Amino acid sequence: MKGIVLAGGRATRLRPLTQITSKQLLPVYNKPMIFYPIETLTKAGITDILIIIAPDYSGQFLNLLGTGEQFGAKFTYEIQEEPRGLADAFIMGEQFIGNDNVTMILGDNIFDYDFTNEISQFDKGGLIFAKKVPDPARYAVVEFDNANNVLSIVEKPENPKSDYAVPGIYLFDNKVSEFAKKVTPSKRGELEIPDVYNQYLERGELKVKTIDCEWEDAGTFNSLLRANNYWAKKIR
Repeated sequence: MKGIVLAGGRATRLRPLTQITSKQLLPVYNKPMIFYPIETLTKAGITDILIIIAPDYSGQFLNLLGTGEQFGAKFTYEIQEEPRGLADAFIMGEQFIGNDNVTMILGDNIFDYDFTNEISQFDKGGLIFAKKVPDPARYAVVEFDNANNVLSIVEKPENPKSDYAVPGIYLFDNKVSEFAKKVTPSKRGELEIPDVYNQYLERGELKVKTIDCEWEDAGTFNSLLRANNYWAKKIR
């Protein structure tokens, strides 16, 4: 299993904080935000990690993270010149993934959860996670049956079919790069990741696992504040 941390983008929602640095380098209590997703992967046993970064602050990432030795890992870097959507990470990472399975985590998604079992037991197809939230219309919403078979996934639906959002960590086999190449840009010009896992769904190869843990998509001022407050209380 290899890992990808997607830490590109411009983070316009967090300006002026992100006028001088990347969102993923902002502090979350006592360490930079990107440490959290990296540690989520390494704690689950993933030590070969591709980090996808935007060009503007690439030197800051390299100075901070280096080779990955401080995490007991090996880091490879790719620069995403323009934010082209989450699915683009699997196209950029095709050679890196090779014949292996891959776990991708978004650089602004912070979990207080150990994914070791799910990652170590993963074999083939695709696996997404489902987290119950009070405001599902803000996220990709997954509908599933009692056997954890996915019925539908809809991005930011007006009328959600469930209260379960899909957080930013995904497990796929090595077909994911080919599936990503088949995705056409959305109205906002990006390759959307639901179009990837819907290809697995069409083949009956997509599973979902519910998780009950603290999770923040720390891309807004409010969620960044919540993440800081949560980890300050947990670590102190």
